[in-house]
Amino acid sequence: MGEIPAFGVLGPLQVLTPDRSLRIGGTKPRLLLATLLLEANQVVGSDTLIEVLWAAGPPSSATANLRTYVSSLRGVLGTAGARIAAHPSGYAIEVPVERLDLLLFEDLVARARADGRTEAGAAHLREALALWRGEPLGDLPASPAWDHRLRALTQARLAAAEELVATKLATGEHASAIDDLRGLIGEHPYREDLWQQLILALHRGGRRAEALHAYTEIRRQLVDELGIEPGQELREAHARVLAEDFEEPGAASRPDANAGAGAGAGSGAGAGAGTDPGTDTDPGASAGAGTGGGSGMGAGGGAGAGGWTGAPPPYQLPADIPDFTGRAAAVTALTEALATHHPDGPPSIAVVVGPPGVGKTALAVHCAHAVRPGYPAGQLHLCLGGTDPSPADPAELLAEALRALGVAAAALPPTLRERSALYRSLLAERPMLVLLDDAADTAQVRALLPGNGCAVLITSRRRITELPGALLLELDVLPPGEAEQLLGRIIGPERLAADRQAALDILACCGHLPLAIRIAGARLAGRPGWPLAVFQRRLADESSRLDELRAGDLEVRGSLERSTGRLTGEAAAAFHALGLLGPASVPGWVADAVLGRPRTEAVVDSLVDASLLRLAGTDALGQPRYQLHDLMRAQARQHVAGEEGRRALARVVGGWTSAAGHAMTRLPTTLFSLTPGEPVSWSLPGETLAQLTADPLSWFEAERESLVEAVRLAAGTGLAASAWGLAGALVPYFDLHCLLDEWQLTHSLALDSARAAGDRRGEAAMLRGLGQVCLYQDRYAEAGDMLRRACALFRELGDTRGEAISICGLGAVSQFSGDHLRALGSFRRALAMFLTIGDRGGEAYARQAIGRIHLSLRDVRQASRWLAEALRLARDLGDTHREGCVSMHLGRLHDMKAEAGEAMRFQGRALDIFERLGDRHCGAYAMQSLGGLQAANGERSEGSDRLQASLAIFQQLGDRSGEAAAFQTLGELYRSAGRTALASHYLHRAVELRRELDDAGPSPRRV
Repeated sequence: MGEIPAFGVLGPLQVLTPDRSLRIGGTKPRLLLATLLLEANQVVGSDTLIEVLWAAGPPSSATANLRTYVSSLRGVLGTAGARIAAHPSGYAIEVPVERLDLLLFEDLVARARADGRTEAGAAHLREALALWRGEPLGDLPASPAWDHRLRALTQARLAAAEELVATKLATGEHASAIDDLRGLIGEHPYREDLWQQLILALHRGGRRAEALHAYTEIRRQLVDELGIEPGQELREAHARVLAEDFEEPGAASRPDANAGAGAGAGSGAGAGAGTDPGTDTDPGASAGAGTGGGSGMGAGGGAGAGGWTGAPPPYQLPADIPDFTGRAAAVTALTEALATHHPDGPPSIAVVVGPPGVGKTALAVHCAHAVRPGYPAGQLHLCLGGTDPSPADPAELLAEALRALGVAAAALPPTLRERSALYRSLLAERPMLVLLDDAADTAQVRALLPGNGCAVLITSRRRITELPGALLLELDVLPPGEAEQLLGRIIGPERLAADRQAALDILACCGHLPLAIRIAGARLAGRPGWPLAVFQRRLADESSRLDELRAGDLEVRGSLERSTGRLTGEAAAAFHALGLLGPASVPGWVADAVLGRPRTEAVVDSLVDASLLRLAGTDALGQPRYQLHDLMRAQARQHVAGEEGRRALARVVGGWTSAAGHAMTRLPTTLFSLTPGEPVSWSLPGETLAQLTADPLSWFEAERESLVEAVRLAAGTGLAASAWGLAGALVPYFDLHCLLDEWQLTHSLALDSARAAGDRRGEAAMLRGLGQVCLYQDRYAEAGDMLRRACALFRELGDTRGEAISICGLGAVSQFSGDHLRALGSFRRALAMFLTIGDRGGEAYARQAIGRIHLSLRDVRQASRWLAEALRLARDLGDTHREGCVSMHLGRLHDMKAEAGEAMRFQGRALDIFERLGDRHCGAYAMQSLGGLQAANGERSEGSDRLQASLAIFQQLGDRSGEAAAFQTLGELYRSAGRTALASHYLHRAVELRRELDDAGPSPRRV
């Protein structure tokens, strides 16, 4: 094989250079690169890329963020021999065929086909298949935008493997082909064409006994597990082995081979009384379908003896839904699956599963009507009652089906096995479409499957995955556009358009569930004088929403309870408690917290299999995530007793808090974290915590939405200590990524909860955190007020560390307000308190702050002394982040002393530290300082690049102070270079931003 490609998607995402593997940091850059590589050398639309990067909904800054990710990727990929080109509609990655495994695979397969079934063709196929390293992009979260491409790739791999087998057989490599075939059969155990090739390969390789054994093995699987006989081609292969016929496929069959195939077909297609020694006789089937052994006797030969009345074909499909809306992809998948059937092949089976009210039956009926012309012999429809307290008995269902097929009641066989055999016999020559609605489970369905030539469409709330070869289609709620279209069809598009916002709110209250939308539409259609806003207000109250979603015999509550009412024990307890947790998806360990015990995977699986809990995907940490539908959550909450639910919620929040605290200790900076001293009510095992938070930033990113929701839930339930403890544990992450909105929200919620509970330490901690947010946003008066109140509370409580941290905040307020002497006094006071309690991390911060004040006062000697002490202490503590901050100030100090080389060295050191730690915000300030120094010392190109990069980060983070400074420095650089028009633009923008800042607009600032 040739050189390994530089880019790999046929397995985990891979980027290689000649001497090493490149690591692409962050989930979103990896998703972006993967999406571009799947469509290499073609333009991928920006909308598609945004959909992949922000599957749950893009932020308002998505387009700008996308440009930033593209820019960062370009720098990484240059050494790997690829270029990302911008186009008006999106981006394209330009990569040669030999540098991407996907393109190389397709090229090698094309070359193999051009060479035909020769040694050269086989070599190309081997090289192509060797490129596969596992599931394509298996290390990344799945995206619907990839589905079509990945499905086509998987099919192409299987086709290439089959072609390699065929080539080996054609060139006489029987032993190798046999090994390959056994591997493929392991992946696709019911593919009769693969078994046929295996049997013939064994036969031609002189292994006749193994060939006969292989036929016996596949026939036993088909008969025992599917209730069908092998197809014609497989039977012919068996006959060829028996007759010792070594001709290649396609050659004229010898008379004795034809005789053997005919005998197999005649005996196998009869109603159980054939002469094949491998077939069990079935007297009940013989009585029902005639005593002859020919294939035609099942449907007509035994009419008189078997009691078949010759009734007209059954056409039992319910009426199609006149306003059926959307589901285009599902309709295509189902109709294609149902239209693909062969008289001698196994039945085509499709299973539609999903939660209550999602429209499974409507979709199935609609698709059944679409393919009905392909089944002129008739269509059967059986209601299996899977959600009833007692689902229908398969024997009774078979009796119903047999009567529809013309079997008189007196001729019905007595046992389930006999009825199933007769049912298969009658359908053997009359291929029909069978709709099995509301199946309870696989056991109920299995006896109702025809033998061959038919198609079966099954709907169920339970995931039925045990039927070999079946298409499983999981139905979810409607996308927003299709939900709106359905409501418009029911109430009229004009009425919807007249108050579209209220209509969208109604759809949101319905959770886009088709049954709920249909009920809401029926309610509105029956009250044409109602403004949509009236019904929207009635639905807005979650406590009464299910009562409102009722119209005639349709009701959401009843539909849900038919599923949830069957839950017992821990499954019921877990389902009801999960309803308390809000709309965000949660990892599987939350069920452990809900039930208060470890290893609850089986309980979670049972809820997923029952379509009551949705598997929402896998996060960047590899954790499966789960979610309840909004209306299901409302129904679940109503069954949780107050104190029982409160205890379950306390355990869940305790789990989040312990994990957040564990992850917090691994972040670059944790100085401002203030959390309760008492242990949480429930915690994950230490080993699990270590695994989950091994990459703390990735963990926080994956759980960000859930963590904010957990603070909201704890605060709303009166769990004050849990609320502020978790909010405090999130501060280092929010600080690192400048997530000021989430910081302010969680602290405000927790502050109200702490005050209501009389928790003064919680009140002090949250006031200090909110003061820090105000400080970052240049709201100095508010910041000072909150920090002074926090300081007083900590002093009353005797919490010296909390008081010292609050005083540091007051010092920063004074500094940024221009009162440097007051700031110096605050930091000296805080330093004394840190020294008293032995808090060396606080001491390092205070020494750095004092040095920063002296720097602002241009006192070089004092600044040098304090900053040197801070740097030594940071290194002694192993506090790399603090070392980076101090290095930035030392860079400014050396610049002030006109020591350009040392200034750039320290700023470069700071930039390296922040980039390694993933602190983009502090890194942007170091980048800005270094870029300015480079530009001032003649390195204009490098300096300009760094300043532009820092500007992009400030814009992305919303730091308008940093943005203004970057614009100012760039403007001065371009003016010195004689580019007056560009300089004027940048300087004008700097002035505009500073004017906005003077008007008290928020602007995050950390250094």
